[in-house]
Amino acid sequence: MPGAGSLIALLAITYAAAAVGAIASADAPSFYQSLAKPAWAPPAGIFGPVWSVLYTLIAVSAFLVVRDLGWRRARGPVAVYLVQLGVNALWTWIFFAWRSGLAALVDIVLLLGLVIVMLVLFWRVRPVAGALILPYLAWVTFASALTLSVWVLNPGLL
Repeated sequence: MPGAGSLIALLAITYAAAAVGAIASADAPSFYQSLAKPAWAPPAGIFGPVWSVLYTLIAVSAFLVVRDLGWRRARGPVAVYLVQLGVNALWTWIFFAWRSGLAALVDIVLLLGLVIVMLVLFWRVRPVAGALILPYLAWVTFASALTLSVWVLNPGLL
């Protein structure tokens, strides 16, 4: 049965994906500040703490699935987990480094779909694992609307 080592591995993988995205966001606060945003857009300082909590929740959720199924039987859900981490990290590069609003929107809609699939797969294994994905789903849904709004409001920059 997978134990603490599996949890540490999943946390490390998740935080590594976060770090890959963070590399692209070195100038994100100043760029974000320069963009026209809807009135409901959060300040730049909110994103880091929110993502830190979300990454921890999704890693723990994946661990619960692996702990219940074992690594071999959890291959499908873990594969979706890993793919969505890659798509998640890619969004930051597309939006902040490459400044492509349309591609960022396509990426985040794909991410939203993957999060839904992951939630369903995790829920089937262990409902609490799926429940831990709900805040992530809510945030990615919000971020999708924000991505669309910011892209529409900034045709010359994105």
